Amino acid sequence: MTETAPERVNGHAEPKVSILKLAPDADDTLAETIIDVVANAEPRPVDLPAEQPPAGTWIAERQAYLADAPPVVPTFLRNAAEFVNAARWTASYYGHVTAFHAIRLPVYALRLLTRAPRGLARMVLRWGKWVADTEARPVEAKAAATADIEAWLTLSREHSRRVRPRRITSVAVATTTGITTLVGCFLAPGWTLTAALAATTLIGLNGKKRDGKPLVTRYVATNVLRRLDSTEVFDALAAIGIEGKKGRKGVEFASEVMRDGPGWRAEVDLPPGVEATAVLEKRAALAAAMRRPISTVWPSADRTAHPGRLVLWVAQRDPAKAGRKLWPLMKQGTADVYEPLPYGFDPRGNLVEITLMYSNLLVGGIPGSGKTSCALAIVLGVALDPTAELWIYELKGSGDLDSVKPVCHRYVSGDEDEDLEAALAGMRSGIAEYQRRAKFIKGLPASEVPDGRRVTRALAEKYPEQQLGPRVIVIDEVQELFTHPDYKDEAAALATRLIKKGRAYGIILIVLTQNPDANSLPTSVSSSVGTRLCLAVMDWRANNNVLGTSAYERGMRATDISIDEQGTGILARGREGITVRAAFIKQTEAEDIGKRALALRMAAGTLTGQAVGAKVEEQDVETIVDHLRGIWPDGVEAVHSHRLVEALAAYRPDLYRAWLDMEPAESSTALSVALRACKVSTKQLTIRECCGGAKGLRYADLPVTEDGE
Repeated sequence: MTETAPERVNGHAEPKVSILKLAPDADDTLAETIIDVVANAEPRPVDLPAEQPPAGTWIAERQAYLADAPPVVPTFLRNAAEFVNAARWTASYYGHVTAFHAIRLPVYALRLLTRAPRGLARMVLRWGKWVADTEARPVEAKAAATADIEAWLTLSREHSRRVRPRRITSVAVATTTGITTLVGCFLAPGWTLTAALAATTLIGLNGKKRDGKPLVTRYVATNVLRRLDSTEVFDALAAIGIEGKKGRKGVEFASEVMRDGPGWRAEVDLPPGVEATAVLEKRAALAAAMRRPISTVWPSADRTAHPGRLVLWVAQRDPAKAGRKLWPLMKQGTADVYEPLPYGFDPRGNLVEITLMYSNLLVGGIPGSGKTSCALAIVLGVALDPTAELWIYELKGSGDLDSVKPVCHRYVSGDEDEDLEAALAGMRSGIAEYQRRAKFIKGLPASEVPDGRRVTRALAEKYPEQQLGPRVIVIDEVQELFTHPDYKDEAAALATRLIKKGRAYGIILIVLTQNPDANSLPTSVSSSVGTRLCLAVMDWRANNNVLGTSAYERGMRATDISIDEQGTGILARGREGITVRAAFIKQTEAEDIGKRALALRMAAGTLTGQAVGAKVEEQDVETIVDHLRGIWPDGVEAVHSHRLVEALAAYRPDLYRAWLDMEPAESSTALSVALRACKVSTKQLTIRECCGGAKGLRYADLPVTEDGE
């Protein structure tokens, strides 16, 4: 059987393709198909042609209308949230205008009174001209000049007829007004004075100078921007080099430009092969092309659609000049650390929450970028959860977080060595606590931990004696630890271990730094944190140190944030991030919130540690084996004892510094004795790369540590 189909195959022109199907023989089990390709075949369209009515007909015009027809029901009536937002803005606008002018009414009245003399003079002059009928004088003069006696007599009689009643009316009005005013001054002086002032004020309306200042003060809203339209988007994208090439598909809108909160939203499909990150990289240039402040232009990628879908949001009002939005827990309410906590607001004004449970947080930004605002919004939220324990180490010594000191289990403020040692002790205590919790949860039946072996509020409430509530350890200015010559190695090891293993058991580490560079922020720490907040930074390296590798290339660029936008940064969890501004909380307001948190904890009976005057005993369950693992050089199988002693003294000088004062043989013996308690013994080792034969230890001889996980 032969079938012929007009197809294009391999670019040939002749539309002849023969497909030969041979029936199988009785003995064959497979059918064979032979395709005979004829050269020079014509191309065949693969899409079905759309049925279009004849151009210019009534139906064609109606279809064109429906293609671009506006929605029957306006968008703000179809969306309840948008309707509420529009109604709120309308009420705010007219309420503000009314209050603005109401408070200036005395100023307006004073301006009218000062204009009253000029207005009165103008009114008297006009009245006089009306009484004298001056508009007819030029006509009479012309009749007299032309010696037209009949016309002059007629005009004269008409003039007398018109002027006489006007004079009588003027005398009557003047006499009545004078008598009424005189009588009113004696019988009702208050009313007379009020009426006189009102009349004088009204007369002032006629006293405006030709080029004078307007009576009503006009408010020029310089930070309210023009409406966004498609032409502006097209032109701006073309100005930064994002446009379709000749003969190819260009920029298209995926939907109409619409209102989105206090601004406009445009969804744009970029030309084929162009990713949305290409626009994110040129945000400043895009804002310049649109002639708008950069703080009002927020491009983002919609990866749920495709990499080339750009979502452009433009604010109606410059967020940098907008009024402050209050933190939701400013006046009342409690918090729950197990759930997302209110933190700040995105450029649209929407509330942004931050998740601390089962995660950790890294905050980085240059000095003056608003790190204190971020810290306050976070720790105050934790303080309002009566079940959460706060351990704060503020290593700047400025007292920025003193508002929560009364509710903290442990609070340290200072930058001396003893304060740094306290922070290290706090992390060691956190490790000891997660090991205790892990051991307890490991012994629970699976039915009590259906979502995995981790701390939950249900477990904390079921076993109150186990004290499983969240423990939040905050270290501000953590670079003081990570750059200290004696503490940096241990600090990096403790933080990394706590970040990786403590989060499942309700131990949350929050570190803040104003030096997010490679030296001040160890890679083992930055690469392990689940939630990151990057404030204004100077270069892409610092940006990626906080937000993760390749964040700058993916369009998450805190380098574009001005230092004047304090508290504004990019909040990321995983590979995606959003721009957010921390809710600004004044120190006086923070103190009031701290007092409310104290009252909540007193009522719940959850005050502990320093908050009740007790001395905090910071546990340290790490052994010398853990310390050896922390300082052991990568890729080395064996190390001599005297080398290990030197490394241990640098890692934990509080425990091992005394060994350096001993002779090498004595210090090796001290190490051997300490290891004997952990059932580890040193041996005579020959290491040619070092110094021949001496007592030492092999890494394989160290026992495996059990964290209870």
